[in-house]
Amino acid sequence: MVVRSKGFRSKSRYKLLKEHREKGMPPVTHALREFAEGDKVGIKINASIHKGMPHPRFQGLTGTVAGRQGTSFVVHVQVGGKMKTLVTRPEHLKLNTKA
Repeated sequence: MVVRSKGFRSKSRYKLLKEHREKGMPPVTHALREFAEGDKVGIKINASIHKGMPHPRFQGLTGTVAGRQGTSFVVHVQVGGKMKTLVTRPEHLKLNTKA
């Protein structure tokens, strides 16, 4: 029997889909976004950019920017009772204006 693949993007068929108008590569300004330390950011994975992509289990969660690591941002996310640390690029983050 063939063993089913359990890769990084498994079970994410609908989770990582884009809306019709969002398809294709994003503008360059998304890669140049800046976030200050302490900003609340939403994790919105852009499936067309594989580099610096957080795991799909974090899609839709809100976290706090803790700092930078090269061109990426360190984000702390509360999952259940634990604090998780993500290193992700700005293309996958969106400033949360409600918080």
